[in-house]
Amino acid sequence: MSEIVVPSIDVVIPVYNAPVLTKRCIDSVVSCLSTSIGNIYIQDDASNIETHEMLDNLPYQNIHISHSIKNKGFGASVNIAINRSNASYILVLNSDTKINENILLPLYSAMLADSKLAVIMPISNDYINQNLDQYLRQPGNYILTYRLRGYAFLIRRSAFNKIGGFDPIFGRGYYEDIDLGRRIYEHNWHIGVHPEAYIHHTGGGSFGRGLDYRELKRRNRAIYFSRYPDAKRNVIFFSGKFSLTSAPPALLNAISNVFQRGGLVHWLALEKPTKIPCLHMRNNLINLSIIVKLMVLDGWLRRDKRVSDVWLLLPTPPSFLRILLIMLSHIRGIKIFTWKIDTM
Repeated sequence: MSEIVVPSIDVVIPVYNAPVLTKRCIDSVVSCLSTSIGNIYIQDDASNIETHEMLDNLPYQNIHISHSIKNKGFGASVNIAINRSNASYILVLNSDTKINENILLPLYSAMLADSKLAVIMPISNDYINQNLDQYLRQPGNYILTYRLRGYAFLIRRSAFNKIGGFDPIFGRGYYEDIDLGRRIYEHNWHIGVHPEAYIHHTGGGSFGRGLDYRELKRRNRAIYFSRYPDAKRNVIFFSGKFSLTSAPPALLNAISNVFQRGGLVHWLALEKPTKIPCLHMRNNLINLSIIVKLMVLDGWLRRDKRVSDVWLLLPTPPSFLRILLIMLSHIRGIKIFTWKIDTM
C-alpha cells in the first residue's frame, strides 16, 4: 500500500449460501486487495452444494476454505476463521459485500494514527443520504461511533482476542456485532467509521427475511438488553442555536456517558447541528412530525425505543414545539432535565 508499510492483514469471509453474491465478493477482494493482504480465509457455514462446489473451484492462490458440517452462525464462523489466521489485523467481510477500490489504506492509516482504535468500518451504500461532513473527525480522519456493524470491519487481532471474539450465544446472527462493540468499549477501545473507504453492501443476501429471521432477532435483542440494560436509554436533547464545542464539560460528559453505556442521544435543534461528536448521535431540526415520531410512535411496539429522558438546554426560546415536548414528557412520565449555558 502506497507510502505506508502495513503489517500482515488477512481477510475473513463467513459464507452461507448465496453463491453468486459470495463469488462476487471474493472476486472483488482479489481484484482490489491482493497486493495488500496475506491470506483469505473462507468459512463455509454448512452451505448448499452449489455454494460448496463454487468455493472448491475458485482459482485463486492464498485462499483457504473450510466447510462446516453444521451451521454455527456468523459470529462462530468468524471466530473459527480468525483462529486460523496469524495476521496482526483482520478484515472481516459479509459475503454480500463488494469492494471497488483498495479500502485498506484509509482504514489502516486511522489505526496507525489512533492507538486506541480497535476496529474501523468503511461506509456503505446505507450512508448515501447522510451528510458525513457534519461530524467531528478523529486522528486518521475517521468518525467516532459507538455501534459496531458487522458487514465489514478491520480489527486489531490483539483486541479481538482480548475480548474473546464473538459470543456464540447469538447463534446464526443478529446483535452479535453490537454485543462485540459493547465489549470493545468496556475494554476502553474505540470504534470508528471512515468516510473515505466505501464498500457496497447488498444486505440480507445470505440470510433472507423469513419468520425465523424475525424470531431470531427478537431472541437476540432480549439477550443483548438483558446484558446491557442501560442501552435502552434514549435521550432527546433539545437546544436552540447551539454548538457542542461551546458546551459545558458536565453536559459533554453526560452525553458521553449515555453513549458509553450503549444508549442513544437524539439531538433536536432550531438549526441543523454541526460538529456532532459521533456517528451514533442522531440529529434533526425540531418539528411536529419528529416529536410525534420519537415521543409516541417509536416506542409503541418496542420498549427499547421509548424515550427515557428529555434534556432541555436553557435558554431556549419559548415555542409551541418546546411546550408540546414538555407536555408529552409529563403525560408519558418521562424525566425532564435542564442544562444552562452562559450566554455572556
